[in-house]
Amino acid sequence: MQITPSAIGLAGLLALSACTHTPPTSPETGYHLTVLHTNDHHGRFWKNRDGEYGMAARKTVVDAIRQEVRAAGGYSLLLDGGDVNTGIPESDLQDAVPDFKGMNLLGYDAMAVGNHEFDKSPAVLKMQRALANFPMLSANIYQGSERMFAPYKIFNLGGLRVAVLGLTTEDTQKMVHPDNIRDLKFHNPIQEAAKLVPELRSQADIVIAATHMGHYENGKHGTQAPGDVEMARSVHGIDLVVGGHTQNPACMKAENVLDRAYVPGNGCQPDRQNGTWIVQAHEWGKYVGRADFTYRNGEFKLEKYSLIPINLKKSVKTDAGTATLKPYTSEIPENRTMLELLQPYQDFGQQKLQSKVGSSDALLQGDRAVVRSQPTSLGVLVGLAMMERTRADFALVNAGGVRDSLPAGTITYRDVLKVHPFGNTIATVDLSGQEVLDYLGVAAKMSPGSGAFPQLAGIRLLITAGILKEASIQGQALDPAKTYRMAINNFIAAGGDGYPKLTGHQSYADSGYVDAEVLRAFIASHSPLAAGHFEPGDSVLRN
Repeated sequence: MQITPSAIGLAGLLALSACTHTPPTSPETGYHLTVLHTNDHHGRFWKNRDGEYGMAARKTVVDAIRQEVRAAGGYSLLLDGGDVNTGIPESDLQDAVPDFKGMNLLGYDAMAVGNHEFDKSPAVLKMQRALANFPMLSANIYQGSERMFAPYKIFNLGGLRVAVLGLTTEDTQKMVHPDNIRDLKFHNPIQEAAKLVPELRSQADIVIAATHMGHYENGKHGTQAPGDVEMARSVHGIDLVVGGHTQNPACMKAENVLDRAYVPGNGCQPDRQNGTWIVQAHEWGKYVGRADFTYRNGEFKLEKYSLIPINLKKSVKTDAGTATLKPYTSEIPENRTMLELLQPYQDFGQQKLQSKVGSSDALLQGDRAVVRSQPTSLGVLVGLAMMERTRADFALVNAGGVRDSLPAGTITYRDVLKVHPFGNTIATVDLSGQEVLDYLGVAAKMSPGSGAFPQLAGIRLLITAGILKEASIQGQALDPAKTYRMAINNFIAAGGDGYPKLTGHQSYADSGYVDAEVLRAFIASHSPLAAGHFEPGDSVLRN
């Protein structure tokens, strides 16, 4: 089937909620169901400095679609693929309260539990669950013998029964701090789905999986846990997967070939595996996904699909040769009620975050796509800050712990917290040279593109085909018999991201220093920063 994009103009935009208007009079008439979806919100309740995304413009779109669908006699659901938490300081400092309140106002029907829902303490998660006016679903997270969350919810839309099943990546247990998931078990989500889907098929006409597992092209998940494609191939009976976690538009160029050059506003062909449609709407509320289905005489058919850009912009050259930003599609106005709700939270965050920390003569690279695939200047800077505070010989930083770049010019506390939103602490461990080689041998095998990819400072490595060949510290070849001090964060020290667990090592010591504060102090004491001094491979700070 060729899926054509929905009209992007405001008059024909948006969709979704469990509506209660009069249903079709008979099964032969059929049902129209629109599924709206987002994922990986990561604290972006407010638009960015370029006026992109934000929950106020998102509400304008969702409200318009709902009205359109309702007027045509259809029904809608608004679903999210998880990871509301972590990413923007204004949200992080307020435990994502503005984000959950914004989701309530948007009228979400359900969300999958993401791994970042465990970034904060259990008390914060409990508060967020109480705050949410919609179910947080996950069938595969267990506390003892009982599930921690409701596994699914069944919606009755005028006689059409729609089951929404929640699933969470198994990798959560290695991606968050162990203290936050103590006594929790993350069972294999595919096995849980295989048990539950037959049961749901007996209770519902349509089965939707809201997942935080990831969409991997042709199921090639590397060192990560299997995702949506693998599940769809293994479990028959899921009509639609609304996904998250990998933070990409699940638009296909051809069968099993992802369109990595997808342009906002263009048509999007969702993935199709074993009779299951798979959708994902990138990240941060950049898009609202819209899937329009019909259900008639047992047949669930996708009529059209689109990703609606929320004020995304592109850089274009003017006649004068300068660059300016222009929207990909018509500008979407912000909903006033949402702005009134969120403005006090935005103002509070800005007040706390705009204080100057230091400055840099150029950007220090920490972009997700770059820092997870190659050594970067910000990786070196973060490592050197850890070394200076702990007097370590070298430092290793998991790329997933670096969440954004530091800008050229003024650096604020906000910028620092965007790099380190998790509140991890810095730890040290004294290792023999042989232990260092063994540990770095594991690090060398971490997949480029994953959060486990290592950023280093104070040490140089020669890695060939994933095998560590040589290592030197301060210009000297590593001596297997000598003792070296390594600085790491407490997340990977506890075995996070698949690293060897070091918390039981006799020399392990958690300094208690929070990573963001360590970075803030380093920037303040060494500003103005010369970005060229932090190029990868340069292990010594030059003043």
